Amino acid sequence: MRIGVIGLGYWGPNLVRNLLACEACSEVVACDLEPSRVKQVASRQPGVLTTTSSDDLLGDPKVAAVVLATPVRTHAAIAAASLDAGKSVLIEKPLATSSAEAAELIALARSRGLLVMAGHTFLYSPAVQVVRDLVHKGAIGRPLYLQSSRVNLGIHQSDVSVLWDLGPHDLSIVVECMSELPIRVSASGRSSFGVGPPDVAFVDLEFSSGFVANLHLSWLAPTKMRRITIVGTRKMIVYEDTNPEEPVKIYDKGINVPQVNDFGQYKLTYRTGNVVSPHVGTWEPLRAELEDFLDRVVAGEVPDHREHVAAGIVSVIEAAEQSMADGGVPVLL
Repeated sequence: MRIGVIGLGYWGPNLVRNLLACEACSEVVACDLEPSRVKQVASRQPGVLTTTSSDDLLGDPKVAAVVLATPVRTHAAIAAASLDAGKSVLIEKPLATSSAEAAELIALARSRGLLVMAGHTFLYSPAVQVVRDLVHKGAIGRPLYLQSSRVNLGIHQSDVSVLWDLGPHDLSIVVECMSELPIRVSASGRSSFGVGPPDVAFVDLEFSSGFVANLHLSWLAPTKMRRITIVGTRKMIVYEDTNPEEPVKIYDKGINVPQVNDFGQYKLTYRTGNVVSPHVGTWEPLRAELEDFLDRVVAGEVPDHREHVAAGIVSVIEAAEQSMADGGVPVLL
């Protein structure tokens, strides 16, 4: 298939490179309004077709699908135009900037018999998949809570807050591990310099199962950190994306609660066991994501529960944004 890539800024060239390595992709058409970006991609990938007109790309009958890596505010409009042109679409996170837009895109894709898919790349990470499988298999017992930190010095975005930029990563991981969306969201944060969208946020999530999670998101931190801790009734998991040698560690630590009839005999005992680093495979998550998208396009798939989860993540970010604006008041979903 000939695949179009619209948006050649920070992420677009990575999409082009990985698409060229996908068996289902025969050609790539790279598009950006900025000629210098198009020229740069063409120099790095000589076999790539290029254009500065998205209309020309969408009007090409040989283009079967489009991958969007444009500013978040443009996602809905370009995705809708792509679907109207008969192209399935992969949208780099988030799916849209509102739950209403996300629902409209899903409905439009279904009506056209096409696929609109959200690019939650971390779900294709080998380490995240190990963590997900451990939780789903009950290796840590009943999950109790999760705490994540996704912070760095930059890159500040001018058009969206840190909630929309970094939030989808950890939200998609939490929902994937828990197999449920939160029912209540609260958030606090600020624009550290008084201008532009918030660059730091603390998000609290509550789930119907009783599980709770806290996300720390920031573009203003002294070091880069991508760390998630999941605590269960039996064991605990620490996932550090910045630790390539041992990205996942399982801690056999916890508390034993005695079964007693007399409150006076009640006493917690603490358990400290081994720390295990399970084997984690090696592959490029972005390529795995693109291969999945192309496989779904070839199969003629339309949006399913995965896209509804992606739309749910948009709703969670909306709720967090509302809570932040209202001084941290919880928002029910």
